[in-house]
Amino acid sequence: MLRRLHGLPGVVLALGLTVAAVTGAALSVRPALDRAAAPAVPADTSVAGLAAQVAARHPGISTIRQRPDGSIAVAFDDGGARGVERVDPATGAGLGPYQVSETTRLITNLHRSFLAGDAGRAAAGVGALVMLVLSVSGMALLARRLGGAGALLRPIRGTPAQRWHGELGRLAVAGLVLSSLTGLWMSAGTFGLIPEAQGIATTVSASSGAPAPVGTLAALRSAPLADLRELSFPDPSDPTDIFTLRTAAGELQIDATTGTALAFTPATTLERVNDVIRTLHTGRGAWLLGLLLGLASAAVPVLGATGIVMWARRRAARPRIAANAPVGSADTVILVGSEGNSTWGFAGTLRAALTAAGHRVHIAAMNEVSTAHLAADRLVILTATYGEGGAPASANSFLSRLARLDGHPSVAVLGFGDRNFPHFCRFAQQVADALEAKGCPRLLPMKRVDRRSPQEFAQWGQDLGAALGHDLKLSHVAEPPKTLPLVLAGRELYGEAVGTPVAILRFQAPLDPRTGAPGRLPTFEAGDLVGIVPPGDTMPRFYSLASSTRDGVLEICVRRREGGRCSTFLHALAIGGGINAFIRENPTFRPAAGRAPLILIGAGAGIGPLAGFVRANMAGRPMHLYWGGRSAASDFLYEHELAQHLAERRLTSLKTAFSRDVEGGAYVQDRIAADAPRLRELVRQGAQILVCGGRDMADAVTRAFEPVVRPLGLELSTLKSCGRYVEDVY
Repeated sequence: MLRRLHGLPGVVLALGLTVAAVTGAALSVRPALDRAAAPAVPADTSVAGLAAQVAARHPGISTIRQRPDGSIAVAFDDGGARGVERVDPATGAGLGPYQVSETTRLITNLHRSFLAGDAGRAAAGVGALVMLVLSVSGMALLARRLGGAGALLRPIRGTPAQRWHGELGRLAVAGLVLSSLTGLWMSAGTFGLIPEAQGIATTVSASSGAPAPVGTLAALRSAPLADLRELSFPDPSDPTDIFTLRTAAGELQIDATTGTALAFTPATTLERVNDVIRTLHTGRGAWLLGLLLGLASAAVPVLGATGIVMWARRRAARPRIAANAPVGSADTVILVGSEGNSTWGFAGTLRAALTAAGHRVHIAAMNEVSTAHLAADRLVILTATYGEGGAPASANSFLSRLARLDGHPSVAVLGFGDRNFPHFCRFAQQVADALEAKGCPRLLPMKRVDRRSPQEFAQWGQDLGAALGHDLKLSHVAEPPKTLPLVLAGRELYGEAVGTPVAILRFQAPLDPRTGAPGRLPTFEAGDLVGIVPPGDTMPRFYSLASSTRDGVLEICVRRREGGRCSTFLHALAIGGGINAFIRENPTFRPAAGRAPLILIGAGAGIGPLAGFVRANMAGRPMHLYWGGRSAASDFLYEHELAQHLAERRLTSLKTAFSRDVEGGAYVQDRIAADAPRLRELVRQGAQILVCGGRDMADAVTRAFEPVVRPLGLELSTLKSCGRYVEDVY
């Protein structure tokens, strides 16, 4: 519901909102330009002083007004000449006629009414309401996506459109909400929906004598010019007429003969509110605020364009199910829980493979679950988790519906999520628990797929095929990447003696064929991921980067795996050989800002990004590396470089563990357990822990670290939720 509320109005009204925002941004510059051009109002000048100076030049003054931009304008009718003139507040000298440019007038009318009169003003009011709804719902959706309101400042991952939309949205939301609320108020006032703000003026009697020189009037001499909003002069033909002085405080009536104050009508609360609303919306009188609101408005066209791109992609990704087997005759039912429709693509690949293997497959959304679905031989559920561990849109009523239904098919649950979030695949786990409590036998243990990994999906497919008694090959890439060519510039090979070859590979961009100069690498940091597509395949394999762009090479550690298509290809690649690759940002897996200590933990090829963090530590921040391999003689990756970093104090300490050493093997978790007191003190000092390597190693490290932090009154889940314990595992 929230996504529909946010998406459809934005798409339908994108053009109108863009016009209102662009014109608003253009108008926001005006207060700053006017303020820069307007002479400063002297603090010691009174209203009477300026009025006397101007009256010496214009005998027929009707009003003196200080405009919101700080300029002073005088309306006069001297008989032979009439008009509105800007004056110097210090001397009263004329600065030329006061004019509003036709361009400004056109932009203002376009902003207020789309050049369509009252109907356009009504449309502008509706636009302000829509902008308010979009701003609030957009922040609510972003909070849900990132894991709660407390996570709104987390890095935003996704497609370029998603990142631009989210980043600009959270930067501009305060300004857009303020502009929308104040625009709604002003629109309501235009159509009389807000009562009149004027106070009731007191009836006074003037002395009816000859008018005294305006510069001698006591009430005007005591009024600072800086407080002036408008001074209305008496009608020369009416001896009983008076001066009327308006300030922010209210309206003062002054006898033109004696200069005494006859009556004061204070500004009403509503008048004061209207003044504040007008300033907040236009920036008039607050030029810096105007510029900030203009920057927020300038983001709207980009938000509109990226929003339409995202909406179009979601529509294109909606499931198109052809030849779906009737649920009553299906032996396998696939139920899908998805928020942005990407999970349907994986489900479609699974359905095609199962159908090719001879199964009768019915596919549906999880919210459609019924007794008929539970009557099938087996039930396979593919579901994402949304926000803070919640259900995605197509599964938000699944658990309540499931509780009322009968049926006990064999089940397999596959969760999709992001391991860097504290509630990784929590909804999928809730579904698996509910099915187990219902008595449904498990076809497979619940499995989690991190960041739509094609490798993890393919491995799960093999496990499912084994459970069903036949091969099941699942090849699905959620978004086919745009790759760039790289060439192998260097290789270091380790681990051959112990049967686990690991290569440190360094790639460069190809030479420019026209100039012969080295090409430019894409932008990346250590800890980001490079996706490599092996020849004859469409599925990328991801490797953590051990270098950043400023190092001049793209560096990875690759362990050759038996039967691994990409790792075998990379190990056999000759110097000068080429690959097709792309970068995937991984901003959560990198050292947090500051000087707090870093505890780096890895095993095998997982040392890659950790070595990159150490290499970049030019400032000598405390870094403590724990790393495990098999043999110090054979696969001590980065041995010489780490020794140099220790000497240069880029690396504070290094603890290694080799499982096949002749003097007694050990694992990295053993070093952590033995070093518990020192690690506990580092955590107490605010240390961040970064773990990289295989899942089994990461689980063992987690178990070893729990007793380290428990005496501090901390839980690893707490450290993970605040970004102090971060994993990049595979």
